[in-house]
Amino acid sequence: RVLSLELNKDRDVERIHGSGINTLDIEPVEGRYMLSGGSDGVIVLYDLENLSRKPSYTCKALCSVGRSHPAVHRFSVETVQWYPHDTGMFTSSSFDKTLKIWDTNTLQLADVFHFEGTVYSHHMSPVATKHCLIAVGTKSPKVQLCDLKSGSCSHILQGHRQEILAVSWSPRHEYVLATASADSRVKLWDVRRASGCLTTLDQHNGEKSKASSEAANTAHNGRVNGLCYTNDGLYLLTVGTDDRMRLWNSSTGENTLVSF
Repeated sequence: RVLSLELNKDRDVERIHGSGINTLDIEPVEGRYMLSGGSDGVIVLYDLENLSRKPSYTCKALCSVGRSHPAVHRFSVETVQWYPHDTGMFTSSSFDKTLKIWDTNTLQLADVFHFEGTVYSHHMSPVATKHCLIAVGTKSPKVQLCDLKSGSCSHILQGHRQEILAVSWSPRHEYVLATASADSRVKLWDVRRASGCLTTLDQHNGEKSKASSEAANTAHNGRVNGLCYTNDGLYLLTVGTDDRMRLWNSSTGENTLVSF
């Protein structure tokens, strides 16, 4: 099935971006609206519905935060995400060191968080009911948690040694967060615990001797630049610059050794 995947010949998306598209997100409420973020800083909102009722159609762009918009990102947009509970709000983060919270209906800023370094990734929990935390990965080795309710960004998770390239909340447990770093490590955290991470994923499942020259508990032999939970939250998929993809049991932290 995977080898026979191909593009849909009947459905196209209106071309608005003049340069590379880094990030897409389809809202989870209706599955109708899609956001895209470009390397030119532009954000576009599309309607995926087939309004023409013809078999071949183009998904139209409804609106965009273009270069002329006063609050447009100055540099590449790395992540866009809808607010998980309704389409009235979405978020974007960028190499311009900001995370922006947008009002969808007016395309005006509701809030901005500023960071000391480039922002690589951010994520809001799809299942959280007791917190409104946005996890943010930046050039700093500290994972930052921004609180939508209070507007503060005081909560920090420490343990990585290099920049944080990807962050993802568990779709199963609202306080569990996975982070991936340039230090070859993937860590799982319970954000209620200040003492440190729950576990650091180990590609060798603890079988490498402690005497070996290679540092213990690395998930990849290179930068870990991608993370994705399965929909049920039982497994975590990671990708790294070692050209490997690994599937982990998210509760035990065990490498399932699936050969991709």
